[in-house]
Amino acid sequence: MPLNLQKAEFIRSAASAADFPRDMLPQVVFSGRSNVGKSSVINKLLLRKNIARVGAAPGKTTHINYFLIDGKVYLVDLPGYGYAKVSMAEKARWGRLIESWFADTSLMTLGVMIVDARHKPTADDCTMGEWFKQSGKPFVVVANKLDKLKKSEIEHNMARIRETLELAENVKVIPFSAEKGDGRQELLSAILGAVGESL
Repeated sequence: MPLNLQKAEFIRSAASAADFPRDMLPQVVFSGRSNVGKSSVINKLLLRKNIARVGAAPGKTTHINYFLIDGKVYLVDLPGYGYAKVSMAEKARWGRLIESWFADTSLMTLGVMIVDARHKPTADDCTMGEWFKQSGKPFVVVANKLDKLKKSEIEHNMARIRETLELAENVKVIPFSAEKGDGRQELLSAILGAVGESL
């Protein structure tokens, strides 16, 4: 049976490692800076308006949120990182939560790391990239906000992202626009390939 993206439901917010689902279903994890449009990417992927809430203020996702697609695949939404207006204690808590998620190597099937297509990846992005590399699991990089770039800038910016994050050749960098839907098909294909499903 093909995967029905319309059957997407919010399952839980995990505040600690004890809350992580461990039922052996594939888990596709999304990470990105607070203002990079992570929720918008998830919503565009599922063609839903607000399954992942788009926060008016960045830094709203303070737990790890789980969405179950068609009873077969989890989309895992990590807290956004690098947002200045959060206390150091809160940042440390997020860090520990994300660390405990990555520490359990049985959880991740595919990583989706979202960066801003317009800018060179930040030090926080590079740290996140290292988490994904060290996990030993496949991941892709989604360069969101493509619609804000001129056509002539795209190739240079994608190369800069690849170089700054020191990505291996087999790691895809997908130019993406949550606004217009560019890159959706490519990201969807990467996810379906990783979880062994079709549409």
